[in-house]
Amino acid sequence: MKTDISEKWLPVYEALGSDVRIKIINLLAENPLNIKQLAQHLGLSSAIVTMHVRKLEGAGIIRSERKSIDGSVQKLCHLAVDSIEIAFPVKQANIRNYHEFSMPIGHYSDFRATPTCGIATPEKVIGQFDDPRYFLNPERVNAGILWFTEGYVEYRIPNFLLSVQQPEELEISMELGSEAPGVNNNWPSDITFFLNDHKLGFWTSPGDFGYSRGKYTPEWWSLQVGQYGLFKAIRINHSGTYIDGLKVSDISLSTLDIRQKYWTFRIAVLPDAINAGGVTLFGKGFGNYSRDIMFKLFFSR
Repeated sequence: MKTDISEKWLPVYEALGSDVRIKIINLLAENPLNIKQLAQHLGLSSAIVTMHVRKLEGAGIIRSERKSIDGSVQKLCHLAVDSIEIAFPVKQANIRNYHEFSMPIGHYSDFRATPTCGIATPEKVIGQFDDPRYFLNPERVNAGILWFTEGYVEYRIPNFLLSVQQPEELEISMELGSEAPGVNNNWPSDITFFLNDHKLGFWTSPGDFGYSRGKYTPEWWSLQVGQYGLFKAIRINHSGTYIDGLKVSDISLSTLDIRQKYWTFRIAVLPDAINAGGVTLFGKGFGNYSRDIMFKLFFSR
């Protein structure tokens, strides 16, 4: 969840302002629980716990779904976010110049995909599941989700940097997760990123998230397959490469020859990965963000 300092996000900050609700968040981080189970853990009545759960639901921090368990319908609570980022106001003088480019996930220039794999638009599945040939279908340019167990997708991105502009930092962001047969929230996968044939580093996705619908995932999409991923931001500057602020390699802008007319960006699950759990890439019309892969090159004049 990305928030800022505005009244719009007051429900989130108010929801966090309670020791009981903080305990609920920590309990749900371990396992989904129903109201009765939460009440037992907290030593409170179900009515009081329900009030706190509604507050967290209203803030978008947890989500609930009704499930039939042992013959009765129960309200099962899940965490809906894994982190909250708060953007503070900045002075106008601190705003940086940048070039931005949005790359739809189906506009890859090269790929290799092994089953389980597939590709779909927000309206329909393209071809059939587990047949890599459909990754060449012309309809792929409208894709909102794609997945594979091993292989890669590679994109060519135009570079609009001018000769009088000095590159300072490249940010690449996207929504992605693992790829399990069906859905498995505990399915680690080492997803590796390359730029201009240089290995930037990898991120281990914790799972292939499902069972409850992604915010933008269409209603026709089965709950028994991946619903949403996690938002990841790769930043490359003069000191190295970082994923969500954690340094993953010494690959810098100078290493990458960032001034060339276009870049190649590859998302891969390598055959020798320790956790070879595949990758699911979410674009517009799917997941919790409904966005393309974004490239933002910051520069000074």
